[in-house]
Amino acid sequence: MEKIVRQGMLFDLYGDLLTDHQRDIFGDLVNNDMSLSEIAEAYGISRQGVHDVIKRCDKQLEAYESKLHLLEKQLSKED
Repeated sequence: MEKIVRQGMLFDLYGDLLTDHQRDIFGDLVNNDMSLSEIAEAYGISRQGVHDVIKRCDKQLEAYESKLHLLEKQLSKED
């Protein structure tokens, strides 16, 4: 599965567990297909700041999935 597709699916399942700031930035990445530079400009932060938030979100979303397995269960139903 492509990384951006997995990120989007995890975001749909667990996005409400992120902070508002994290949800806004990560949502712009996966749902609005914005680049790091575009997100940085929109929020008045550096590209590195955006990168750090996205990495943190990735880690949190994967941690939720490793504990709850909701995406795994959803994908196994579709097969």
